[in-house]
Amino acid sequence: KTPRRTGNPHCRPMIPEQLHQKVELLLGKPVHQLRTVSGGSINRAAKIITEDNQTYFLKWNSSAASDMFAKEEKGLQLLRSADCNLRIPEITGSGSTEKETEFLVIEYIREGSAGSHSSEIFGRELASLHRHTAEEYGLDHDNYIGKLPQSNTKHKDWIDFFIAERLQPQLQQALDAGKLSAQTETHFQNLFKKLPGILTDEPASLLHGDLWGGNYFFDTNGQPVVYDPAVYYGNREIEIAFTHLFGGFSSGFYRSYNEKFPLQPEFSERKDVYNLYPLLVHTNLFGASYARQVQSIVKQF
Repeated sequence: KTPRRTGNPHCRPMIPEQLHQKVELLLGKPVHQLRTVSGGSINRAAKIITEDNQTYFLKWNSSAASDMFAKEEKGLQLLRSADCNLRIPEITGSGSTEKETEFLVIEYIREGSAGSHSSEIFGRELASLHRHTAEEYGLDHDNYIGKLPQSNTKHKDWIDFFIAERLQPQLQQALDAGKLSAQTETHFQNLFKKLPGILTDEPASLLHGDLWGGNYFFDTNGQPVVYDPAVYYGNREIEIAFTHLFGGFSSGFYRSYNEKFPLQPEFSERKDVYNLYPLLVHTNLFGASYARQVQSIVKQF
């Protein structure tokens, strides 16, 4: 997912001809050059340079759901509408070819490195994002996390939402695929009964929804850039928990976040419960090693 720069500057051989034509139609100008970049484990990606020397970032997928990039576009727009200084790529548009290749074109942002205060800025601005709240948990439309459907049916109660729209759908998919056992399902049912005594009550905050180390970088000015969202309104603790999952963010990030929007006491004791959701997602996408982490955590509770 992170737009690392690789490859060499060729154009038409890099993408299907129909996709090339659709992108030029969307941009309203010829594409002069394409350069492959990493699209992560799900999508393919390229840097586009147009005839007038403008640059864009292209993602495409020939096996994606027909609305996956359109929903990502909506998520980026929602994040861009928030009053915070996280840098969110500008959106050019999304579409599909006659051969059902889905694509998204957004701003190309050159990656730089963190400055002396970049992590602190990131923490403060994420706290600003989380200050945007709604009356209910969820969203007015469903979307995707990775390539998996993410249900955002609204709930007044966070625990109801967390069980019904986050844990239960991913758990059922893993059970149906034989990736988790019936015993693990029993452990989850026991956990569900205990959640009112474990989780805290928080307003429904605007969340990026898929915030891990692969979905942000710092631009050439050291400003934090976030992308590939799975947006919804939820308890902000689930977002902070996810930042701890794959190595964690810097201490400056967490310190500045807590200075601006302190987490409730004993968050560290709850974060593993929240991380059952992304671990279930990874179990369904990638398999056994994540299933073992799920089983270990749910047995603890």
